[in-house]
Amino acid sequence: MMKKIAVIGAGTMGNGIAHTFAQCGFQVSLIDLSQDALDTGLQTIEKNLNRMLKKEKISQQEKSETLSNISTFTDMKSGVLGVDLVVEAATENMDVKLKIFSQLDEICAPHVLLASNTSSISITKIGAATNRADKVIGMHFMNPVPVMKLVEIIRGYATSDEVTNRIMQLSKDLKKSPVEVNDYPGFVANRILMPMINEAIYTLYEGVAGVEEIDTVMMLGMAHPMGPLHLADFIGLDVCLSILEVLHTGFGNPKYAPCPLLVNMVTAGKLGLKSGEGFYDYSEGPKNKKLSAQFIK
Repeated sequence: MMKKIAVIGAGTMGNGIAHTFAQCGFQVSLIDLSQDALDTGLQTIEKNLNRMLKKEKISQQEKSETLSNISTFTDMKSGVLGVDLVVEAATENMDVKLKIFSQLDEICAPHVLLASNTSSISITKIGAATNRADKVIGMHFMNPVPVMKLVEIIRGYATSDEVTNRIMQLSKDLKKSPVEVNDYPGFVANRILMPMINEAIYTLYEGVAGVEEIDTVMMLGMAHPMGPLHLADFIGLDVCLSILEVLHTGFGNPKYAPCPLLVNMVTAGKLGLKSGEGFYDYSEGPKNKKLSAQFIK
């Protein structure tokens, strides 16, 4: 039975994953090279727990226990000591991930399972950077992690049945709904979602309709809780671009080519919610979004 896990990366996904494991009674080592990132990550976890407390979803004791289950480390070797599973949630960059997994393979005990929260990078390729490809698997959580039920469990070419079954069960222990998928670019979630977002951006780029009109059509016509352009802002336009590039390279199909408008916005630093502006302007906070000046007719 797994009791102790490590999470690499204290950003949005990393702190959400750490929060989820800690709330379910696991001892969590949250690891990041940056002490600032760790401090911000812990503040985010506490803020999210306070929100749950206010809504009476958890008790004060559960909040305290969750926080006491998390330890932070800036040194990877110390952080992975005694763990049964490492979940990597670093930047969505192939070279960074391969380097981390190669290091993890050297410093982790032989029985330790290595999971990646990648949203699009090949698990088979990540596994090949280690000497334990049978114990490497994808655990793609959705954002915000404490709230969203889905986890895509991605089997690399060499991932064993036993490891897959253990991670499927572990996801259920976290009160999540795991779905097993095979290792092809974008898996299932992003292979379907990203072309839709890209098509919405093309629809704007070609002047078919404005930002709010496109989002309204998808919300009121297709029962989406959030329009595709608003969702792209929420995910991060840089993240959308990098996933589309993975799809485009992986399949070699022009239908996945990122829209030039998306490329321009990322180049200009308009990354959505995290930079304060994307298709919408978030200068007055995420709840008070208004149309970005760029798209006002």
